[in-house]
Amino acid sequence: MSKKILAFSLFLLLTTVYITSVSVSSVKAVGEGQWITGYQIYDYNSGQLLKEYNSTTGVNATYSPIVPGADLKVVFTINVFTAGSGDLKLQTSMRKLLSGTYWELVTQNYTLGSDFNPNANPAQFNWAQGTFTMIVYGTVPTSTSNTSASVNVVSLYGPSGGVAIDQISVVATSAQMTQFQTLYDQKEAHLQSLISSGVAQGYIDLYTNVLNESQSEANQGYVASAIALLNGLNVSNEPMSSTMQSLFIPIIGVLAVVAVIFVILFFRVRGKVSYFQLVVEDQIKDLEGLTLRAQKIDRTMSSNLESVKERLKRLVGM
Repeated sequence: MSKKILAFSLFLLLTTVYITSVSVSSVKAVGEGQWITGYQIYDYNSGQLLKEYNSTTGVNATYSPIVPGADLKVVFTINVFTAGSGDLKLQTSMRKLLSGTYWELVTQNYTLGSDFNPNANPAQFNWAQGTFTMIVYGTVPTSTSNTSASVNVVSLYGPSGGVAIDQISVVATSAQMTQFQTLYDQKEAHLQSLISSGVAQGYIDLYTNVLNESQSEANQGYVASAIALLNGLNVSNEPMSSTMQSLFIPIIGVLAVVAVIFVILFFRVRGKVSYFQLVVEDQIKDLEGLTLRAQKIDRTMSSNLESVKERLKRLVGM
């Protein structure tokens, strides 16, 4: 009899342990990809992929910073691995876009139920077993602080609310990072214009290296240094485009020819002037002799000749 009681007690113990383990495994950890199995975060306006995660493949990558005030499109997949009573709830910390809805169901074979409202935040849906993909649209909250802030773009709650059973959280960069991103986009667009205009490849490589280095600095949190690097790309120091260079070469040639002609004419004119000056100086010497002779004959004539001689001296700078 005691053996039967011992066996029955052992059976109850094993059953209790099993039930407890099943219950624990059903309440999966927050943020470990056991409810939300994957997501992609896009810039809503440009379509650029900013961040992605996939619990199956192990992908967990950030491609570009998420800045305050950015409009996002977040595509995420939820695996409801077991059914339950009540409704599950989806919530986002993002602000609603000016147009459209918060939530959009991509997987059509999963029934969210009549209580689901795509414009509600939070939005509740049936707790039915299955896997489905949804999209949430929203704007990252802005802040005047220079410190980064965590934003829960998607939170999944059980029927009783409380702590989220899984979340998608991102770090929205600082206001200073927003300034960097705006400046970076301007410089990157200018780089494309430099490439199109045919600027020397050496300068293009240097410009590209500075852009890449600034992005690396910003991603490591050194935003002020990254901004300083971008401000160092002074437009006034840029070389000419290949078109301007091709136009500049013949202009230099024309100017050189004009300069040569000017020098030749200058020396020719100067030669003529020198010859004229020598002739006048000889005439002045002759006048000096005539003036001395005229003094003995007629003083008035001598005075007139002296006046002519002085004018000729002033003319040639004697």
